[in-house]
Amino acid sequence: MVKEGYDLLGSLNWSDHLPFLGWMDLQGVRKRCKSLVQKVNLFVGRIITEHRLKRVTGAPEGKAGDFVDVLLDLQDDEKLSDSDMIAVLWEMIFRGTDTVAILLEWTMARMVLHPEIQAKAQAEIDAVVGKTRPVSDEDVPHLSYLRSIVKESLRLHPPGPLLSWARLAIHDVHVGDLLIPAGTTAMVNMWAITHDAGIWPEPEKFRPERFVEQEVSITGSDLRLAPFGAGRRVCPGKGMALATVHLWLAQLLQGFDWLPSAGGVDLSERLKMSLEMEKPLVCRAVPRSRGV
Repeated sequence: MVKEGYDLLGSLNWSDHLPFLGWMDLQGVRKRCKSLVQKVNLFVGRIITEHRLKRVTGAPEGKAGDFVDVLLDLQDDEKLSDSDMIAVLWEMIFRGTDTVAILLEWTMARMVLHPEIQAKAQAEIDAVVGKTRPVSDEDVPHLSYLRSIVKESLRLHPPGPLLSWARLAIHDVHVGDLLIPAGTTAMVNMWAITHDAGIWPEPEKFRPERFVEQEVSITGSDLRLAPFGAGRRVCPGKGMALATVHLWLAQLLQGFDWLPSAGGVDLSERLKMSLEMEKPLVCRAVPRSRGV
């Protein structure tokens, strides 16, 4: 369903450009959208129903509720309808799986290409966590170099290079020396900003140390690197995404050495709705000698 949703969002729909063709649905886009909506409503509706049943029968004592339970509490206060719940949950699934997976893949590709950086991150994990237990969420705040690696991956390979800060020019307007004609939809190109040599020294070089040398927020307050957007339209899942990627990266580096496969690593990019690797990462994982 996620794959189908991205395909529909990224495909050229002639009805958008030639509205008089819309009623014919020549490409079957409207039909596919209706089919996807039915599948999403069924899938997410089943999740909500399961949680409602658990609340009636009583959850096991001491078990914490999850995100769906929070939404159900809001619904009890008459602040959220069923359709609102389905929309919010599907947004979390839809935008929370693709981008996190893509960011982790780009980061691991860089670890394979830069064994010295990989080794430095592993040394930090060993120093902070030790060799007798697996890394946990509580350790991540103390892994500053690992967090710098994620920041540098977000800078070089932002999963969402075109931010959803879309603005429609309702009349001709000049932005600097550029004329933006009325009717133009403008978007922020974060990829261009993070690859601008006037903002980032050696922008094509993967160097996590740049974020050790200076603190740069990636949550929207510093527009040099705002992969999640900023302001009121900032990504609501940024905290969950970062927590997930930090922990998974730490676990992967703690348990294995990552080496290139026979085919090597190709960093060619493919822009769809997200910035993907043109050729998916294939590498070798060698277990590290550890007591965990």
